[in-house]
Amino acid sequence: MKQLQRRLFAAGLVAALAAGAVAQAQTPPAEAPGHQMRGDHGPRDPAKMAEFRAHREQRMAERLGKLKQKLQIAPTQENAWNTWASAIKPTGMQRPQHEEWSKLTTPERIDRMRAMRAERSAEMDRRMDATKNFYSALNPQQRQVFDTEGLRFMAGKGRHHGGHHG
Repeated sequence: MKQLQRRLFAAGLVAALAAGAVAQAQTPPAEAPGHQMRGDHGPRDPAKMAEFRAHREQRMAERLGKLKQKLQIAPTQENAWNTWASAIKPTGMQRPQHEEWSKLTTPERIDRMRAMRAERSAEMDRRMDATKNFYSALNPQQRQVFDTEGLRFMAGKGRHHGGHHG
Protein backbone atom coordinates (compact mmCIF):
# COMPACT_ATOMS: atom_id res chain seq x y z
CA MET A 1 0.00 0.00 0.00
CA LYS A 2 2.78 2.41 0.91
CA GLN A 3 4.56 1.59 -2.34
CA LEU A 4 1.44 2.46 -4.36
CA GLN A 5 1.05 5.69 -2.41
CA ARG A 6 4.68 6.57 -3.15
CA ARG A 7 4.18 5.80 -6.81
CA LEU A 8 0.99 7.86 -6.96
CA PHE A 9 2.74 10.72 -5.22
CA ALA A 10 5.67 10.48 -7.65
CA ALA A 11 3.27 10.47 -10.61
CA GLY A 12 1.53 13.51 -9.18
CA LEU A 13 4.82 15.27 -8.67
CA VAL A 14 5.88 14.58 -12.25
CA ALA A 15 2.54 15.85 -13.54
CA ALA A 16 2.79 19.00 -11.43
CA LEU A 17 6.33 19.68 -12.64
CA ALA A 18 5.30 19.14 -16.25
CA ALA A 19 2.31 21.45 -15.78
CA GLY A 20 4.58 24.10 -14.29
CA ALA A 21 6.96 23.82 -17.23
CA VAL A 22 4.08 24.25 -19.68
CA ALA A 23 2.78 27.25 -17.77
CA GLN A 24 6.21 28.89 -17.89
CA ALA A 25 6.68 28.35 -21.62
CA GLN A 26 7.10 31.45 -23.75
CA THR A 27 4.16 32.94 -25.58
CA PRO A 28 4.18 31.73 -29.20
CA PRO A 29 4.80 34.24 -32.01
CA ALA A 30 1.85 36.07 -33.50
CA GLU A 31 -0.09 33.87 -35.85
CA ALA A 32 -1.06 34.59 -39.41
CA PRO A 33 -4.62 35.89 -39.92
CA GLY A 34 -7.11 33.03 -40.03
CA HIS A 35 -4.49 30.55 -38.82
CA GLN A 36 -5.18 29.40 -35.29
CA MET A 37 -1.99 28.12 -33.62
CA ARG A 38 -1.57 26.00 -30.54
CA GLY A 39 1.79 26.87 -29.07
CA ASP A 40 4.60 24.98 -30.78
CA HIS A 41 2.29 22.17 -31.87
CA GLY A 42 1.00 23.60 -35.14
CA PRO A 43 -2.48 24.45 -36.34
CA ARG A 44 -5.49 23.38 -34.35
CA ASP A 45 -7.57 21.35 -36.74
CA PRO A 46 -10.94 20.44 -35.18
CA ALA A 47 -11.16 17.19 -37.19
CA LYS A 48 -7.68 16.10 -36.09
CA MET A 49 -8.42 17.04 -32.49
CA ALA A 50 -11.63 14.97 -32.56
CA GLU A 51 -9.70 12.06 -34.10
CA PHE A 52 -7.04 12.37 -31.41
CA ARG A 53 -9.64 12.39 -28.61
CA ALA A 54 -11.42 9.37 -30.09
CA HIS A 55 -8.12 7.47 -30.37
CA ARG A 56 -7.19 8.38 -26.79
CA GLU A 57 -10.59 7.22 -25.50
CA GLN A 58 -10.32 3.96 -27.46
CA ARG A 59 -6.83 3.29 -26.08
CA MET A 60 -7.99 3.99 -22.54
CA ALA A 61 -10.98 1.66 -22.96
CA GLU A 62 -8.65 -1.10 -24.23
CA ARG A 63 -6.25 -0.61 -21.32
CA LEU A 64 -9.12 -0.58 -18.82
CA GLY A 65 -10.49 -3.79 -20.34
CA LYS A 66 -7.13 -5.54 -20.01
CA LEU A 67 -6.70 -4.36 -16.43
CA LYS A 68 -10.22 -5.47 -15.51
CA GLN A 69 -9.54 -8.90 -16.98
CA LYS A 70 -6.24 -9.25 -15.10
CA LEU A 71 -7.89 -8.19 -11.85
CA GLN A 72 -10.72 -10.68 -12.39
CA ILE A 73 -13.32 -8.23 -11.09
CA ALA A 74 -16.16 -10.10 -9.37
CA PRO A 75 -19.80 -9.12 -9.94
CA THR A 76 -19.88 -7.70 -6.40
CA GLN A 77 -17.00 -5.37 -7.34
CA GLU A 78 -18.56 -4.01 -10.55
CA ASN A 79 -19.86 -0.84 -8.90
CA ALA A 80 -16.45 -0.05 -7.41
CA TRP A 81 -14.79 -0.75 -10.79
CA ASN A 82 -17.25 1.45 -12.71
CA THR A 83 -16.90 4.30 -10.23
CA TRP A 84 -13.10 4.17 -10.45
CA ALA A 85 -12.98 3.78 -14.23
CA SER A 86 -15.25 6.80 -14.57
CA ALA A 87 -13.25 8.89 -12.12
CA ILE A 88 -9.87 8.37 -13.79
CA LYS A 89 -10.95 9.40 -17.28
CA PRO A 90 -9.39 12.67 -18.45
CA THR A 91 -11.65 15.67 -18.04
CA GLY A 92 -10.17 17.70 -20.89
CA MET A 93 -9.43 20.84 -18.92
CA GLN A 94 -9.52 23.86 -21.18
CA ARG A 95 -6.37 25.83 -21.84
CA PRO A 96 -6.62 29.54 -22.50
CA GLN A 97 -6.50 30.61 -26.14
CA HIS A 98 -3.47 32.62 -27.25
CA GLU A 99 -5.64 35.60 -28.13
CA GLU A 100 -7.23 35.61 -24.67
CA TRP A 101 -3.89 35.03 -22.92
CA SER A 102 -2.14 37.84 -24.80
CA LYS A 103 -4.68 40.39 -23.52
CA LEU A 104 -3.78 39.70 -19.89
CA THR A 105 -1.18 41.57 -17.89
CA THR A 106 1.67 39.61 -16.34
CA PRO A 107 0.08 39.62 -12.85
CA GLU A 108 -3.22 38.44 -14.38
CA ARG A 109 -1.40 35.63 -16.22
CA ILE A 110 0.29 34.59 -12.98
CA ASP A 111 -3.10 34.50 -11.23
CA ARG A 112 -4.55 32.41 -14.08
CA MET A 113 -1.57 30.02 -13.94
CA ARG A 114 -2.07 29.60 -10.20
CA ALA A 115 -5.78 28.94 -10.70
CA MET A 116 -5.04 26.36 -13.43
CA ARG A 117 -2.42 24.70 -11.19
CA ALA A 118 -4.96 24.50 -8.35
CA GLU A 119 -7.54 23.02 -10.73
CA ARG A 120 -5.07 20.38 -11.97
CA SER A 121 -4.06 19.58 -8.40
CA ALA A 122 -7.69 19.16 -7.33
CA GLU A 123 -8.32 16.91 -10.34
CA MET A 124 -5.31 14.77 -9.46
CA ASP A 125 -6.42 14.55 -5.81
CA ARG A 126 -9.86 13.41 -6.97
CA ARG A 127 -8.32 10.66 -9.12
CA MET A 128 -5.98 9.52 -6.35
CA ASP A 129 -8.84 9.38 -3.84
CA ALA A 130 -10.91 7.36 -6.31
CA THR A 131 -7.98 4.97 -6.78
CA LYS A 132 -7.57 4.50 -3.03
CA ASN A 133 -11.31 3.81 -2.65
CA PHE A 134 -11.22 1.27 -5.48
CA TYR A 135 -8.09 -0.36 -4.07
CA SER A 136 -9.85 -0.88 -0.74
CA ALA A 137 -12.55 -2.89 -2.56
CA LEU A 138 -9.98 -5.37 -3.93
CA ASN A 139 -9.01 -8.65 -2.30
CA PRO A 140 -5.33 -9.31 -1.44
CA GLN A 141 -4.60 -11.13 -4.73
CA GLN A 142 -6.20 -8.34 -6.76
CA ARG A 143 -4.20 -5.77 -4.82
CA GLN A 144 -0.98 -7.52 -5.81
CA VAL A 145 -2.04 -7.44 -9.46
CA PHE A 146 -3.10 -3.80 -9.17
CA ASP A 147 0.18 -2.85 -7.53
CA THR A 148 2.08 -4.00 -10.62
CA GLU A 149 -0.42 -3.68 -13.46
CA GLY A 150 -2.07 -0.54 -12.09
CA LEU A 151 1.25 1.28 -12.13
CA ARG A 152 1.75 0.32 -15.78
CA PHE A 153 -1.81 1.37 -16.51
CA MET A 154 -1.48 4.76 -14.89
CA ALA A 155 1.88 5.36 -16.55
CA GLY A 156 0.32 4.56 -19.93
CA LYS A 157 2.95 1.94 -20.74
CA GLY A 158 3.21 1.36 -24.43
CA ARG A 159 1.34 4.45 -25.52
CA HIS A 160 2.82 7.01 -27.84
CA HIS A 161 2.73 10.66 -26.89
CA GLY A 162 4.45 13.41 -28.79
CA GLY A 163 6.79 11.00 -30.55
CA HIS A 164 8.12 9.55 -27.31
CA HIS A 165 7.50 6.05 -26.02
CA GLY A 166 6.05 6.02 -22.49
